[in-house]
Amino acid sequence: MKTIKTSYLILTILLLLSCSGKKSPEQFQSELESINLNRGEIALCGSGKDQFGTVNMGLSCAEKVRENFNLATALLHSFEYAEAEKVFAKVIDEDPACVMAYWGVAMCNFHPLWSPPTQSDLEKGSKTIALARSLERTSARESDYLEAIATIYDQWNQLDYRTRTLKFEKAAENIYQKYPDDKEAAIFYALALRATADPTDKTFRSQKKAGEILNSILAEEPNHPGITHYIIHTYDYPELAELALPAARKYASIAAASAHAQHMPSHIFTRLGLWDESIRSNITSITAAQCYAQNIGIKGHWDEELHGMDYLMYAYLQKGDDDKAKEQLDYLRTITEVFPLNFKDAYSIAAIPVRYAVERKHWDEAAKLELDPKFPWENFYWEKANIHFGMLMGAVHTGKLETAQQALQQLRDIHTMLDKRKENYNANQVLIMVKASEGWIQFVQGFKEEALKSMIEAADLEDATEKHPVTPGEIIPARELLGDMYLEMGEPAKAFETYELDLKRHPNRFNGLYGAALAAEKSGNSKNAVLYYKQLLSVANSSGNKRPQLQAAEIFVKNNN
Repeated sequence: MKTIKTSYLILTILLLLSCSGKKSPEQFQSELESINLNRGEIALCGSGKDQFGTVNMGLSCAEKVRENFNLATALLHSFEYAEAEKVFAKVIDEDPACVMAYWGVAMCNFHPLWSPPTQSDLEKGSKTIALARSLERTSARESDYLEAIATIYDQWNQLDYRTRTLKFEKAAENIYQKYPDDKEAAIFYALALRATADPTDKTFRSQKKAGEILNSILAEEPNHPGITHYIIHTYDYPELAELALPAARKYASIAAASAHAQHMPSHIFTRLGLWDESIRSNITSITAAQCYAQNIGIKGHWDEELHGMDYLMYAYLQKGDDDKAKEQLDYLRTITEVFPLNFKDAYSIAAIPVRYAVERKHWDEAAKLELDPKFPWENFYWEKANIHFGMLMGAVHTGKLETAQQALQQLRDIHTMLDKRKENYNANQVLIMVKASEGWIQFVQGFKEEALKSMIEAADLEDATEKHPVTPGEIIPARELLGDMYLEMGEPAKAFETYELDLKRHPNRFNGLYGAALAAEKSGNSKNAVLYYKQLLSVANSSGNKRPQLQAAEIFVKNNN
């Protein structure tokens, strides 16, 4: 590791700290080295090397470090945290008095739209904040930035994460109001609003406010990576996704060397059912992620690769391209090690095989799904629940009621555990699976009224809470499952109404379109049947599509035109 034992640095620290009485130069140097900053050259690669977007933070640090500081901040805005920290470390090496470089390191260990910081992240951030506070601060604005991110690390072992993120949002708002000409303050405040948005708030108050802020400065900063990136996250909801489509089609070219930037547009493409664009986006992001893993010497596969694979699998399945989907499943089965091991990996590892079986309605395959015994599922209960849910749906549809009951008990146990841990969002997602599972078990037992009640409750719960950014979509949307149940009950009119409602939230889903067409056909509504069969044929236009539903669609359209 590169050291900072230069006479220039020692002299600088002496000058800075000689009157403070806080730390000796030796103490400062020792504590800085103990932080173990990420170091080295940027290892990112993608469709446009050296393209990260344009950021101009404006700061009081030495002139010679400002270009690197802006580069690090651009990387930070694309959530390339490890690479951003490398560049912030360079700034510290060249100008150890640059308070904002320490702010940058602390920001790199706080991932507001991902999972909460780990203990090692928190310890690293806390040490960095403490070191920065020992420096002389001549800029009130930069001091405010430092104290804003400090809210995430101060008292981290006493205050819960939600409380600390709300404190961060308030601090970001204060900076935004105090420095109205500071565009970075506005952008980071918008990010804070999105990070703390209530997932049950269907008015999208925080998201709309964040979107207004970002759009108000987009024209002035068209090449800024954070603006388009955060617009995508801000509008990543069925009701708002259309607003983010221009940003989605632009962001990848702004930060072309970032695998995350290549992937992020697919969030909006998925929301809008633009499967071809989603496929292109994720193929590019997966390639970039593989390149990055090779460049930094990851043993195994980078988590961003698996994340893109889940979205790619989802898109292939909506087009009915089962051959391409199978390629992703086969490739996943060759992966034995991922880095870092986190919830993104766990979700993809769980969801990809479940999606492949369930979306194709190969219930015998779904019933035979298994947990990988080598994977630490005890750390990832919501993710694990997806496998039990897939197994249950397979068992229900193949008459294996005892197996279904066992899977249901697993889901109930997981829900209870998550509820006790106060992991409210994850617990709610599993509760939706529990209700849907109860409904289908009741249905095959002949309790149709109870089955519909449970299934409607699951669908309403799902509609009231937004999906997590980690996933392109639920294993099966609960309301689509409700439509399936109505069809099997011989109530095609209610099924059609249910499918149509679900397609507003999940446009261009293969099974949603087919279900709506079939329900219309069975209701005697040939006009709507033709409409949805044609839409299905248009969406599922890949050469690898062999599903029998398409043959039925072609025949019906031909006979009813």
